Amino acid sequence: MGPTSWQRTLWLMVTVQAMMSFAFSVSGPFLPLYIIQLSVKPIAAVSIWAGVIASANFLLAAIFSPIWGGFADRTGRKAMVIRSCVAIAVFTGLMGLVQNVWQLFAARACMGIFSGFSAAAIAMVGTAVPEESLGFSLGWMATGQLIGGLCGPLFGGFLADRLHDYRQVFFVTAAVSLAATLVCALLVREHAKPAQSSDAQAPFWQSLREIALHPQLAPMFLVVLLAQVVAFGVQPIVPLFVRALADGAPWIATAAGLAFAVTGLADLIASPFLGKRSDRIGYRRVLLISLCGVAAFTIPQAFARAIGTFIALRFGVGLFLGGVLPTANALIGRLFPLERRGQVYGITSSATFLGMFFGPLLGGAIGARFGFEAVFLTIGALALANFVWVAISVRAAPEAASLR
Repeated sequence: MGPTSWQRTLWLMVTVQAMMSFAFSVSGPFLPLYIIQLSVKPIAAVSIWAGVIASANFLLAAIFSPIWGGFADRTGRKAMVIRSCVAIAVFTGLMGLVQNVWQLFAARACMGIFSGFSAAAIAMVGTAVPEESLGFSLGWMATGQLIGGLCGPLFGGFLADRLHDYRQVFFVTAAVSLAATLVCALLVREHAKPAQSSDAQAPFWQSLREIALHPQLAPMFLVVLLAQVVAFGVQPIVPLFVRALADGAPWIATAAGLAFAVTGLADLIASPFLGKRSDRIGYRRVLLISLCGVAAFTIPQAFARAIGTFIALRFGVGLFLGGVLPTANALIGRLFPLERRGQVYGITSSATFLGMFFGPLLGGAIGARFGFEAVFLTIGALALANFVWVAISVRAAPEAASLR
């Protein structure tokens, strides 16, 4: 497999990742408004339903990701990517047809159950690229996810206002998912075919148990989980903290949006760079540097008293967040042979989704009970704890030759 071949696969999968992340995040700005349109009252009930519907997807995806990852190892990663794209397209389209909030919840829950996109996509790239370019490649996959995650809400909000019909936005989003399906089906070539080894053909639950009991996977599961709690824990209180700093200024919403956007922009800049550096100087070292940097820029946010200072610190956090997941996933991938990476990345995807589920809950609860400053201090302390955990419990990745 020449360099041109694996690079083509990588860039196509980055495109598919961006399109699916875009489709997944489009409904964020107007989901509560759509719930109101479905005749949910009062506003407190709307808030509860919005939280339940948004979080149900993450929780169910965490439960089912290892299962779909195991299927990816047995039937092929490309097949699982296509299956997940189609599932997301179908259930997104159904969200545009629902008549009540229970049907909306069911469609969103099914999306979490049947998607499994992240594990299959990462596994496909992780088995297609050379081992010495694993960090670089997963860094670009993270970049694709960020591009989609940044553009999706902007497009969703604009299109909802333009069309004055939330249902049509879901149909457009389903079309984007189908377009991603076609890109993968027609243009992406799977280089690593499903293995016929005894490991790959072992009973599913036996294989899952063997992987889960790997001495280095449990520490890395916790690393990924804490990293996502840190990444998402401050999100519920950022707009409110900006509002307190702005002191009644008319541009509060713009400033809050900028505080989110600069973090994503910095992450976008840093992910490919830090992923490539990790291939050269070691995944564990870059992971430690990234976690230390996240803590160093998160804790001072508790003491920010000006919007500009706060936004600058959010940019700094994004720079170092960009190095956490790509290097963690690269390190995890190097712990296992190619034929088992689908199930491995399914397990770590569970950690990712659990962090996305628990992070906002933790941040919101701490902010309500102890104040906004306590959220930044707690999240920064968790980043430091993650740093210490990696330093104590995580070993460097094995050489590429040992995995063949």
